[in-house]
Amino acid sequence: MPVTFSWDNRRRELETYFNETAVETWARLTSEAPVSRIRATVRAGRDCMRNTLLGWLPERLDGRRVLDAGCGTGAFAVEAARRGARVVAIDVAANLVGTARERVPAELVDRIEFVVGDFAAQDLGRFDHAVAMDSLIHYRADDVVAAVSSLSTMVDGSMLFTFAPRTTLLAMMHATGRLFPRRDRAPAIEPVAPAALRSALAASPALSSWQAGRSLRVSRGFYTSQALELVRR
Repeated sequence: MPVTFSWDNRRRELETYFNETAVETWARLTSEAPVSRIRATVRAGRDCMRNTLLGWLPERLDGRRVLDAGCGTGAFAVEAARRGARVVAIDVAANLVGTARERVPAELVDRIEFVVGDFAAQDLGRFDHAVAMDSLIHYRADDVVAAVSSLSTMVDGSMLFTFAPRTTLLAMMHATGRLFPRRDRAPAIEPVAPAALRSALAASPALSSWQAGRSLRVSRGFYTSQALELVRR
């Protein structure tokens, strides 16, 4: 299923943002360097979410192929490779991918293939598992469904992805966040109603052989994201 036109527009915005405006900020956020209190909550939330998604994968991934869809600076790809996986890590932002390559431990270099591009528009081969951590939070619900449908054509086992859940508290936090200096603002996200998203996924013909599994919301200060697992029926 091809992604919609709005996906293309937002993808270009994100590519520009992470390549030009926020590459240094994002590299710092995803390191151990000191950050502001606002960003510290985002870092803590992302660490918790990454551990959650890793916990939904087998403890050992030897012989398995994993797609890190929207890899950013590569933290998830590195951890999957440590478990024995062969990882393809893709992101639209070339500068983030460059940072990810620089951070890979020498012993894992041969286990991770980095790609610059749109995971929903490329033929990357077959995978046992695909993970899209916080790479779909910037898209509308219909684009999320289309992107997951595109992923499903490449995956044999499970798909794990996160979205921004639509809640009153989150809406208030986003409004408050606009009062902070621009350097502390995250890229615009698209809150999605969890029940509506589940219904849309279930109604997608492209996902008829998939079913929803585990789901967990992680909230840490200015970070709120919800993980959802899809598995083959």
